[in-house]
Amino acid sequence: MKKWLLSCMALILVLSLAACGEKKEAADIVIIGAGGAGMTAAIEAHNQGAKVVLLEKLAFVGGNTARAEGGLNAAGTEYQQAAGIEDSAELFFEDTMKGGKEKNNPELVKTLTEKAKDSITFLKENGAELSEVGRAGGASVDRIHRPQGGEAAGNFMVVALKKRITDLGIDLRLNTSATEIIKNDKGEVTGVKAMDKEGKEFTIDAKKVMITSGGFGANFDMIKQYDPKLADFKTTNAPGALGEGIVMAEQAGAALVDMEYIQIHPTTIPGQGVLITEGVRGDGAILVNEDGQRFTNELLTRDVVSQNILAQNGKHAYLIFTDKLVENNHATEAYFKQNLVKEGSTIEELAGQINVDPANLAETVKQYNGYVKNNKDDQFGRESMKLSFEQGKYYAIEVTPGIHHTMGGIVINTKSQVLDKDGNVIPNLFAAGEVTGGVHGANRLGGNALADITTFGRIGADEAVTEINNK
Repeated sequence: MKKWLLSCMALILVLSLAACGEKKEAADIVIIGAGGAGMTAAIEAHNQGAKVVLLEKLAFVGGNTARAEGGLNAAGTEYQQAAGIEDSAELFFEDTMKGGKEKNNPELVKTLTEKAKDSITFLKENGAELSEVGRAGGASVDRIHRPQGGEAAGNFMVVALKKRITDLGIDLRLNTSATEIIKNDKGEVTGVKAMDKEGKEFTIDAKKVMITSGGFGANFDMIKQYDPKLADFKTTNAPGALGEGIVMAEQAGAALVDMEYIQIHPTTIPGQGVLITEGVRGDGAILVNEDGQRFTNELLTRDVVSQNILAQNGKHAYLIFTDKLVENNHATEAYFKQNLVKEGSTIEELAGQINVDPANLAETVKQYNGYVKNNKDDQFGRESMKLSFEQGKYYAIEVTPGIHHTMGGIVINTKSQVLDKDGNVIPNLFAAGEVTGGVHGANRLGGNALADITTFGRIGADEAVTEINNK
């Protein structure tokens, strides 16, 4: 009789759970966020035999990665060697630390700068070859890798990685939000709670959990909390960049770092937050103010160029380039389609289109052409000058700084393991990408975000699978 009663009670409990829509599943690794870091980690873990569940709260993959335009920094690649570019992990390290105002975690930077070249190989193997090398702000040499022809690198990567996810049959769940990281009484992470598109809650028991949900560049409450002076800026971030992964990690005991460092990108469209890739400047464009005059070395770090633009009348500037750059950089095609570009057959005609003094702009261009010819910028010390303005059609895009990247986030170590406030590893919890802090310090160099997400996404997945296999 007692055994029968217990069986009935168990059946009632199961029926009650089913009626409430609750369910439990199991996986080796649950990855939260299907941007570049999440998809990279999912592919790496799957290829090593792990059962992966990849959760994405939006109806599409990509996150901020899909909006990244410049490329991926890496040193010592086959593409640099083929182009005769001398680079090293040590120089890459120095540039990154300098760009971050020495606030970066040097161990993380060392890992990034040594391993990023392997990310180039990984992407090539997964359908996203970044074979063209250019220059980004803060780099001592040409180091930023992008698709041939200068196509926007981020979306190029997202399309390839999504196809690979599909081809491999990885369990990707769109419109599905992680809501909580579950820990046992020993402080070990054991899974996640989540919610599907119909609002039904469920639990996934997991041997490992990895947070790759991005930063908080679209969450203005958090922006106001950490840097109030940016409250009125527009953002280039995808709408899903709301920082929930950071909040969940902190609730699970994770430490945070560098939350006050929020990067503004110097070249976004006023009032829109549309990003103009740094590759336009890297490929030879110059910046002029309302008076038609240059006012900065266009290839300084993003924070410096942004502040120099904000110091001009109207807090804006104009990117000036020619059809030669358009031929070499396919990313510019989108700007023409969006009607963001003014043009003129002569410099004076272009000046009229953007309401700057034609004589000043003509003199600025003439002076700059001399710098290109002599390979020496006597005015601002720009070292990479790939474009002369002596002929062709002339183009201009009005730009102003906008919120672009949040350098702060979850504290990790060089294995992408999440650390608590005492510096100890939280068992079974990993993180990679913009959701983490410490890699970029006070300012991120252009090209280091895609390097970060791909490199630490792979590292975290590899470590997670290794730990599973060693148990």
